[in-house]
Amino acid sequence: MGRLFVISGASGVGKSTVLKKVFSEREDLQFSVSATTRSPRPGEEEGVHYFFVSKETFEKMLADDAFVEHSAHAANYYGTPKAQLEEKLKKGDVILDIEPNGAFQVQKVRSDAILIFIMPPSMEELSRRLNGRGDTPPEQIEIRMKRADWEISQSPRYHYIVINDQVDTCAQKILDIIANTAD
Repeated sequence: MGRLFVISGASGVGKSTVLKKVFSEREDLQFSVSATTRSPRPGEEEGVHYFFVSKETFEKMLADDAFVEHSAHAANYYGTPKAQLEEKLKKGDVILDIEPNGAFQVQKVRSDAILIFIMPPSMEELSRRLNGRGDTPPEQIEIRMKRADWEISQSPRYHYIVINDQVDTCAQKILDIIANTAD
């Protein structure tokens, strides 16, 4: 069985960009794809970035206990399908990109999971990044900034905190954590 690394950070902190760099450096790592009820963003692919499902499908999966973790935020559901995660862990190390409540749910089930929190350099920079996407209405940005305050307050519960002030540096710190974490 592989090791499980859980990556969290506020919306807009740059998790996807950092993880893209991490995966380009370590092709042996696997990404556990979450299911979500939110609509795909430009460039996101089904089964690659997320499994995009209806609210009804997600709720049926919940009723069937099909998730290792799940949460609701920004008016959408997110969850990690159990079967997919277990299959990937049989093949090697896996990275999950999930929010803190989900991370703590995973930790209860998998006490060996290694939790890494990606921190923005500042709240001002986080706001700039969210506004710069151009795909999020102002009322949603306000909700995400409030959520970011809470998520950041949870970071002391993580094993590692990495600041994303520069993508390559942040990715290298994560790669170092992965390389230096004992089996």
